[in-house]
Amino acid sequence: MSQTERIIQGSEELFLVAGIKSVTMDDIARHLGMSKKTIYQFFKDKNELVIALVQKKLKEDEKQMDELINRSGNVIEEMINMMKCSEEIFSRINPIVIHELQKFHPEAWKQFQEFKNKVITQKMEQLLTKGITQGYIRPQIDVKIIARMHVNMVEMGFSNSIFPLAEFNTWKVQQQFLEHFSYGICTLKGYRLLNQYKNVMEE
Repeated sequence: MSQTERIIQGSEELFLVAGIKSVTMDDIARHLGMSKKTIYQFFKDKNELVIALVQKKLKEDEKQMDELINRSGNVIEEMINMMKCSEEIFSRINPIVIHELQKFHPEAWKQFQEFKNKVITQKMEQLLTKGITQGYIRPQIDVKIIARMHVNMVEMGFSNSIFPLAEFNTWKVQQQFLEHFSYGICTLKGYRLLNQYKNVMEE
């Protein structure tokens, strides 16, 4: 692992637990057992480090999505796997990280937005189109509209003004959204298969 990768990984470990704002460059240096001067040789400030971390995470997320798609037998299994994958990701992240990214690191947030609007929306369109062909998703839906609706609905779940952290568990909000979405797009055939997978998961 290169020094740059080590710094990014060490920062990620602290950010995901404590949030971005409360973690200082001194904290990162201590956590990694290196001098702050060494970190500044690779990153001019914390913002640049956050941008590098977001870029790394987005590449990992895209790879994980592709692996899920490739190993799923049908779109219902794909959606269930994505639910499990999301649960695993959200369980490791302090929800405050998303809000701090929006508020204090606009450039990193912009990269996340671009990824969401291009990569995730495109993959969702492909999933819906495939599902219609397989007979699990209602042919009446407009794939482009529903894909964009879903991607933006996920973002809405992170809105502190709509779902304040003091009142709502961020993962539960996302889980409810995903379940509502999944059942809303299914044909009867898809609905039955979704229930089968859900029952297996719950057991």
